[in-house]
Amino acid sequence: MLSDPRFSVEVELSIPFHDVDAMGVVWHGNYFRYFEIAREALLAKFNYGYREMKASGWLWPVVDTRVKYRAALTFEQTVRVRATVEEVENRLRIAYQIFDAKSGQRTTTGYTIQVAVAEGSQELSFVSPEILFERLGVKP
Repeated sequence: MLSDPRFSVEVELSIPFHDVDAMGVVWHGNYFRYFEIAREALLAKFNYGYREMKASGWLWPVVDTRVKYRAALTFEQTVRVRATVEEVENRLRIAYQIFDAKSGQRTTTGYTIQVAVAEGSQELSFVSPEILFERLGVKP
């Protein structure tokens, strides 16, 4: 899926003042918010955002995540956040890259892993539900 552009999306953000510390550098926890913005855009592309997930009877909590900081992001910097579907069979793994919009330098990489949980029973599914494959247009 990584090489197929249908499974990626990019969003552009300007780093706001409230996201930085006294040195003007983005606080480390805010990177996950940037990932979330890109993930929402990616899921919306397939008409399977969080409202659609819940309506389909599945909840998709994040159970694992990672971020690698390669270069600091700073106040008023414009960045592009790319989210790419990496894995869907037993879980939803999305990879992220953040780039400086001006130079194209990659500043950050990371991923999130989400699993399907049946809304009613709260049971974890060890296989992604059919609705995910349908929305992505792929075969299980």
